[in-house]
Amino acid sequence: MKKIYPVVLAAVIASVVTATAFADGGYGNRNSRLDPYHELIEAGKYPQAIEKLQSALAKDADDADLLNLLAFSQRKLGRFDEAMVNYQHALKLEPRHRGANEYLGELYLQLDQPEKAEERLQVLDDACFFGCREYDKLKQAIAEYRDSKM
Repeated sequence: MKKIYPVVLAAVIASVVTATAFADGGYGNRNSRLDPYHELIEAGKYPQAIEKLQSALAKDADDADLLNLLAFSQRKLGRFDEAMVNYQHALKLEPRHRGANEYLGELYLQLDQPEKAEERLQVLDDACFFGCREYDKLKQAIAEYRDSKM
């Protein structure tokens, strides 16, 4: 019996690590289907990213990863109302989507709604069993926001 426990534990850990690796919308994964969008976003080409993301969403309107990246690009261009709608749509589809929760929290900070950003942080705390960079980044953004208001 004792030999089964390490095997079971290893299987559980492997499944959690695999799940968390893909829960961020493809960041950190080589050859992700999202790479073309990430490249545009990382280059600051938000209008081009929006155009390509909207085209992809025309084929699959319920893709939380695409909605998250679309909202991120819209937010970076100051199109907060559109970004809010798309983050909320992504979270309706996948309430524990790490990227959408982090970025929606950042949007709430931009809108001077830190209490709502804290709610997103709590969701990330629950979603990130072993911790995750999305939680760390939003926690840091909230701390910087609070420091800037003192």
